[in-house]
Amino acid sequence: MNKTDLVNNIATKSGLTKKDVEAVLNGFFGEVTDALVKGDKVQLIGFGTFETRKRAGRTGRNPQTGKTIEIPESTIPAFKAGNKLKEAVK
Repeated sequence: MNKTDLVNNIATKSGLTKKDVEAVLNGFFGEVTDALVKGDKVQLIGFGTFETRKRAGRTGRNPQTGKTIEIPESTIPAFKAGNKLKEAVK
């Protein structure tokens, strides 16, 4: 399912217009992004938690040349599923 499919499905089930649903989704994505940039968590009880994690620096290898390269430490977004979502997917 892509974003267009999601907007269509929510619009059909809720009776809202596609334009309104897309505005809400874009707002949600923006708020989650802003919170993660600040280093905050977004916790939706039963659904899951959006958070950031530190990935340690490491030594890698260029597959084309075989040359060793240093990969710096980075911060990545992560999602941890909540219990209700885990149970629904079982």
